[in-house]
Amino acid sequence: MLEGGCDILLTLLVPADLAERAPALKWMQLFSAGADHLPEGAIGPNVIVTTASGIHAAVIAEYILGLMLAWTHRLHVSIRAQLRHEWLRTGYFMATADELRGKTLGIIGYGSIGRETARVAQAFGMTVLALKRAPELRADSGWTLEGCGDPEGRIPRRFFGVDEREAILAESDYVAVTLPLTSHTRGFIGAKQFAAMKPGAYLINIGRGEVVDERAMIEALEQKRIAGAGLDVFEREPLPQESPLWDFEEVILTPHMAGGHRGYTDKACTLFAENLRRFRSGRPLLNPFNPALGY
Repeated sequence: MLEGGCDILLTLLVPADLAERAPALKWMQLFSAGADHLPEGAIGPNVIVTTASGIHAAVIAEYILGLMLAWTHRLHVSIRAQLRHEWLRTGYFMATADELRGKTLGIIGYGSIGRETARVAQAFGMTVLALKRAPELRADSGWTLEGCGDPEGRIPRRFFGVDEREAILAESDYVAVTLPLTSHTRGFIGAKQFAAMKPGAYLINIGRGEVVDERAMIEALEQKRIAGAGLDVFEREPLPQESPLWDFEEVILTPHMAGGHRGYTDKACTLFAENLRRFRSGRPLLNPFNPALGY
């Protein structure tokens, strides 16, 4: 791999000795949206790094809506009852099932995934709130799938800053965490934030496990301070067998696969091709990684 070096690298994994093996490298396009896996010191100061942010937007937005629909219509309970050959009575659904229309979705991290989630949630009649690092900057400058997202930032009823996380949580019936893992976002949702959530609210995390304090979340579930959680990412992966998260009826777990789909590589290559055209013509590349921000 990389014998003789290269100018451009399209990759998912990055070797720790990349700077030595490819001293002439000018640009690296990642296959992943996140860049928290980059080895420290592996990338030279003059190398442009771009991510695949945006290629997961539609499929992960569908995943988030799928979780909300499962809770609302008690699908996860019905599936478990089916495995037990148990016929659930109509009265159970009359007392526990609900609808998404009229509910409020708080999106923590308004990037490509958050924006597409907002678009489809709005179509279901939900009110959308959004939290982002710079709430005054509404427009999206990253790569997006055609017809997806909220490019101008017009959907949320209100934008919140990072110091207003308790305020957005207090208003939300569902909370979708789509943040990347950085030094600023580690433990972003902890005990104080869970205490601010509605008792009937559900938390969904598709960003990175370390963004949510897992112990605090388990305590919130045990004490029924929140109604449930949908988790695709965890502090330790695979999730240890002894974790209590396996056994909560109102927790839906998946093994870090929310963004996986058959069209993943095609979308990543479409983005790479556009960036290659820009690179050859000297234009700014899409999705540049900012080491200072961590994404």
